[in-house]
Amino acid sequence: MALADKISPAPREVRVAGALTVLPGIGLLVFGALLFASPGDSMPLTSVLAEGAFYVLFGLAVVGCAIGLLFGHTWARSPGLVMALITAGVGWYMAGPSGRPGFGVPIIVLGVAIIVLLFRQPARAWALGQHEDETEEEAAERGGMAGRRRERGEED
Repeated sequence: MALADKISPAPREVRVAGALTVLPGIGLLVFGALLFASPGDSMPLTSVLAEGAFYVLFGLAVVGCAIGLLFGHTWARSPGLVMALITAGVGWYMAGPSGRPGFGVPIIVLGVAIIVLLFRQPARAWALGQHEDETEEEAAERGGMAGRRRERGEED
C-alpha cells in the first residue's frame, strides 16, 4: 500500500483537488498580510485591519478545507466545492469587468479544475461511501457514508 493511501483513504481526484484548493487559501492569506503590512491612507485604519483579518480568517478556513480533502475527510468536499465556485467567480470578474484576463483566466481554470475533480465518479463514490457492488442510488438510499458507518457499528 502506498504512503498516500495510508494517509488518505480518498481517491486521487480528491487529493489533487485538496492540493489545488490550498492555492486560493494561500492567496487569501498573502492578501490579508499585505493589507496589514501597508494599510494605506484612503480608508480608516480600523476598516483596513478588519478587512485584513477577514481575508486571513477566510484563508485559514480554505487551507483547513484543503487539508481536510488531502487527508480524506468527507466533510471537506462541500466547502471545497463552494470555494471552487467562488474562485471561478473571482476569476470571471478579473477576466471580464476588471479587464485583467492574464490573472482571471488561470483563476477560472483553477476553480473549474477543482469542481471537475470533486464531481468525477471516484470522488462521488468516496463521498457516498459507495460499495463496489452498489449503484450511487443504492448508496444514497443506505444513507451514504453515515449508513456505511452504521453497518460497521461505528459512531457518526
